[in-house]
Amino acid sequence: MPANTEPKTIRLFPNGTITPPASKSLSHRAAICAALAHGESVIHNVTLSEDIEATLGGVNALGCEWRLKDGSLHIDGGTKRHADLIHCMESGSTLRFLIPVAALSGKQTVFKGKGRLLVRPMGAYDDVFAKTNVSFSHTQREIRVRGPLCGGVYTLPGDVSSQFVSGLLFALPLTKGDSEIRLSSPLESRQYAEMTMDVMHSFGVETEVLDDTFLIKGGQRYSPSEYTVETDYSQAAYFLGAAALGLDVKCAGLSVDSQQGDSVFLQMLEKMGAKVTWKGGVVSVHAEKLSAITVDARENPDLIPPVAALCCFCEGSSHIVNAGRLRMKESDRLHALAEELGKLGAKITEKADGLTIVGAPALKGGVADAHHDHRIAMAMALAAVRCTEEVKLVGWHNVSKSYPDFWNDFEKTERLT
Repeated sequence: MPANTEPKTIRLFPNGTITPPASKSLSHRAAICAALAHGESVIHNVTLSEDIEATLGGVNALGCEWRLKDGSLHIDGGTKRHADLIHCMESGSTLRFLIPVAALSGKQTVFKGKGRLLVRPMGAYDDVFAKTNVSFSHTQREIRVRGPLCGGVYTLPGDVSSQFVSGLLFALPLTKGDSEIRLSSPLESRQYAEMTMDVMHSFGVETEVLDDTFLIKGGQRYSPSEYTVETDYSQAAYFLGAAALGLDVKCAGLSVDSQQGDSVFLQMLEKMGAKVTWKGGVVSVHAEKLSAITVDARENPDLIPPVAALCCFCEGSSHIVNAGRLRMKESDRLHALAEELGKLGAKITEKADGLTIVGAPALKGGVADAHHDHRIAMAMALAAVRCTEEVKLVGWHNVSKSYPDFWNDFEKTERLT
């Protein structure tokens, strides 16, 4: 965290071609698969944000050495030792992914975190491990887990975070018996679980999904691999949104046929009335005006901060629905967005599981707070594009959790080549 934590005045906005960082979601998954493979794997296009460093810290605690060389991550995998302690910082992915991995051992592992991490929901593991021989205890200070995790049938509700499903997907192929992960209701954010399966496939482990059941053969082994991480759509959204608000900014490095669920942001922009154009691997967005939309947050919760900022400038009333899970992120994101966009002049109403936003041509500006949340900080930057007065942001440094170079890119006034 930078020593200077005074409010930042947002004066400059992006211009030219920006290449956002590597996908955080894919980087977590590739690092864990590499850690579970015996031998050296190379992961290309990695951005060392605080969350990724948390996962690499967990990998190291499991006895896997890693080094970054020329933007590529080299991991000597094999989980060579039991991890007594894994500190997950504020990374929910690190915590939920590594709990079942640690449970493969018959010894106890203690997980710690900071911020709101250990108050975030863990009931899915409470319930599912209570029916097995895995010991699991959860307080607001630490989590303790002791295996061994065994093959079998694991039943989860579908309205929990897909991170619980992904954690089990990583670990269960390494058990002796076959396993099933059964969902008692349709899985929200299903594409994230499918993303996990796809990365596992790249490291030689096969899984299947049949309706609401994941089928996992036991006795498999992860193979060392070379893997390239895609550019992150959830981070690109803030620049593509800025383009929709009239700035001359484009995004490079994105995949047209991305496996990332957040690539749906381009469709959301088109529903708002923007035109999306691809040329030579660079995507640009243009809009004469933006129209109100309704967005269901269940599948793509990370897109709600930039979407909410854009809805402030959409003609008509926009609705964000089924967003209750956003209350248990790094901040209560529904409340944070309503409060901080409201401070800037937005007409926004907070509801139990969503937001209603009445758009306007511009907002006034003022002082906003990031609520210790990287995505709220970036949403305020996007909203500042259409403020008639300056915006001062408290907590601007929180972007380092996922996008350390965000301000260098967002305030870039020259074309990047």
